[in-house]
Amino acid sequence: MKSRFETDAATPCAAAGIYHGWWVVAAAFLIAVFGWGLGFYGPGIYLLALHDRHGWSTATISFAITAYYLFGATLVFFAGSIFERLGVRRVVAAGAVAMACGGVLLALVTDRWQVYAAFAVMSLGWAAMSGAAVNIIVAPWFDRRRGLAVSLALNGASVGGVVIAPLLIFLIGRLGLAAALAFSAAAMLVILLPTVALILRPRQAGEHDQADDKPSSRTESSARTSTQPEPTWQLSAILRSGNFQAISIAFALGLTAQVGFLTHQVAFLSPIVGTTAAGWAVSLTTFAAVAGRTVTGLFVDKIDRRAAAFANFGVQILGTGLLISNASAPMLYLGCALFGLGVGNMISLPSLIVQQEFPKQHFSRIVSLIVAINQFTFAFGPGLLGYLERATGDYTAALVACLIMQATAGLIVVSPALARVPRRSAG
Repeated sequence: MKSRFETDAATPCAAAGIYHGWWVVAAAFLIAVFGWGLGFYGPGIYLLALHDRHGWSTATISFAITAYYLFGATLVFFAGSIFERLGVRRVVAAGAVAMACGGVLLALVTDRWQVYAAFAVMSLGWAAMSGAAVNIIVAPWFDRRRGLAVSLALNGASVGGVVIAPLLIFLIGRLGLAAALAFSAAAMLVILLPTVALILRPRQAGEHDQADDKPSSRTESSARTSTQPEPTWQLSAILRSGNFQAISIAFALGLTAQVGFLTHQVAFLSPIVGTTAAGWAVSLTTFAAVAGRTVTGLFVDKIDRRAAAFANFGVQILGTGLLISNASAPMLYLGCALFGLGVGNMISLPSLIVQQEFPKQHFSRIVSLIVAINQFTFAFGPGLLGYLERATGDYTAALVACLIMQATAGLIVVSPALARVPRRSAG
């Protein structure tokens, strides 16, 4: 649906002779870099900085971060409708401003309640720049190669962890919290606002990727169904759908395990291999996430996406098993690498399965629902693993819980008992 605030005017990028959808992918990549760098990896850094600056307990600040994710998830529920109504330019630009303002406000807080208020403002930006937003931005531009396009765009999330997070730590150490967050906010706005204004726009009639000129089952299917009436949106019917339940439950479990482990990864590894080596393990996990998402993007458009999701859960199960065995430092590194290979795909595969199984007119709203459910669930992952570690004295039980969640998710995502609704061909 074209926003009334956006026009069909050609952009400067059109002169380059490159399909504009790839410029949109590049813009979405940058949005993900800052969205995850400041909005996902950032809160853990802000936690330590606020603790050191004010002496507040980490538990108090952690509750504010949990509230941040839960409030963000609530907003994501409505992201599809908001993007359709206002258009990607206005929503992403407003989100970037909110993210910047929330970060600056964090540096100005003097009381605990103000931390919650600052994170509430920042959550507006997280909702407009996270997984649902990236999918909504990229999806309308691609049909046959959507898997590759989404995978490349979401690699920005991993780059945000590799680049923005260490930069934040460096700047806070050198300049202090206030100057570091002000600089980060300004840099984000200087880069993103012009990018959003110049690149993000609706797809024009007749504008398409050259790969869509090739014959495919998707285009043939579209030709057969072009005369059918547009399906109506019924939230209750979507929520009752076996396909929707299989996607939302499976990835909610998988992301709870994933976010929980990533939050505690350094705490788990440091006593075993040392803090420096644990830091390298985190970097290895992140680089593996980029590699896994990129490689998967090259072939995921040609296979059944549920099978790809099952395999992705399987790879993470192998990695978790190696981490539980704690056999040696090399095995721990291998476990982190295998776990990392599945990290990136965990946020890109749900939308690709939605494309495979639901009408494209409902894509934005369904993806928003799934991302919101996932975020509500994974917000409790770090707390769950922390509780199990405190209760048992080490991370064995916590990692076993992760493995059980991953195995259950793998079975659910391909379960014929849940996925009863006939699926469209992915093409």
